[in-house]
Amino acid sequence: MPRKSKGEHEPVVARLEIAGKRFEVLVNPDLAFEYKRGKEVNLEDLVISDAIYTDLRRGLRASPELLRKVFGTDDVVKIAAIIVKRGELQLTAEQRRALIEAKKKQIINYIARNAIDPRTKLPIPPARIEAAMEQARVGIDLYKSVEEQVPQIVRAISRIIPIKIARALLKITVPPEHAGRVSALLPKLGEVKHMDWKTDGSLIAEIEVPAGLQQEVIDKLSKATQGSVEVKVVGVV
Repeated sequence: MPRKSKGEHEPVVARLEIAGKRFEVLVNPDLAFEYKRGKEVNLEDLVISDAIYTDLRRGLRASPELLRKVFGTDDVVKIAAIIVKRGELQLTAEQRRALIEAKKKQIINYIARNAIDPRTKLPIPPARIEAAMEQARVGIDLYKSVEEQVPQIVRAISRIIPIKIARALLKITVPPEHAGRVSALLPKLGEVKHMDWKTDGSLIAEIEVPAGLQQEVIDKLSKATQGSVEVKVVGVV
């Protein structure tokens, strides 16, 4: 039988549908809310159930064989953490608003990093993206990932502002005294497409980065080379 909650509130059901099956578990509502927001919690205290269920109301437990097939483990605590993180959770209205606001900020930041104004080829400020989302009355789905929601949201706000998800190809020329440092930095900044070491020790490279980050990347390269790097945007796709 489920254990008693260690928190002040009654336990709530966390639910996840995966591989055509439903999995349910009882959890501490406060700890589950914090964990879903990305905070670290004691997972042993998070879980109230002594098992993972396919139908908790009817007391139908998932077999260890099914759990291992779907989750790769039959450990209740580990599986419960997955269910809370990826699944649906009974929330108070205040908790739901907080999670939706957090997801909205993640989406705005993702779009700002990856999108440009196709007319100017320049990044779009997060505040402008947020205003366009509000004007387009974009809804945020708490249980869909950022990546799943972005295409639909970009289509919606494209009726308000010019916007395009794109990647920028940068050509970088680095003098010999900074070439070694920059060559180590480039894979951290984007996808390295080409590196050409010259006989004088200088470096010419091309990297592809999210279009919205091109100025940030240029600034980092300038800082790493004390302003002696040459960067050209050779394409935006």
